[in-house]
Amino acid sequence: MVGRIGRPHGLRGEVTVQVHTDFPEQRFAPGAQLRAHTGRALTVRTARPHRGALLVEFAGVVDRDGAAELRGLFVTAETTALPELDDPDEFYDHQLEGLAAVASDGATLGTVREVIHAPGNDLLVLQTERGEALVPFVRAIVLEVDLAGRRVVLEAPAGLLD
Repeated sequence: MVGRIGRPHGLRGEVTVQVHTDFPEQRFAPGAQLRAHTGRALTVRTARPHRGALLVEFAGVVDRDGAAELRGLFVTAETTALPELDDPDEFYDHQLEGLAAVASDGATLGTVREVIHAPGNDLLVLQTERGEALVPFVRAIVLEVDLAGRRVVLEAPAGLLD
């Protein structure tokens, strides 16, 4: 996910977008192709910063009513167009989502459902048998990310997953 579309801005079809990418200038460049979680294809016409978010105009969205129809949509970009990451400790959200979460002793803990980019540090949202658990994505807890093995190895402190 590269962003979440918020409320309309003005009368000409612009919307606010909460950015969820490290490459907003690339993902929201004019002509960039995005896809909403509903399957709708969107092409960026213009994008500009506004109060910690972006104001984005999409092709074919010409008025406030059209912009209002987009509110709440999550947008993604084609993952094959993403640049390679140089740091072995950096990952794209889509690489982590769906990974099995296991304890250091091999016990199954759940599945990574989402990554939240919080102000202090990133959080892994795990879907466990007991429900949802938020796990800080820090080296002291996340011991290993094994993309080839499709798992993350955790050393969760007592009570974190309860």
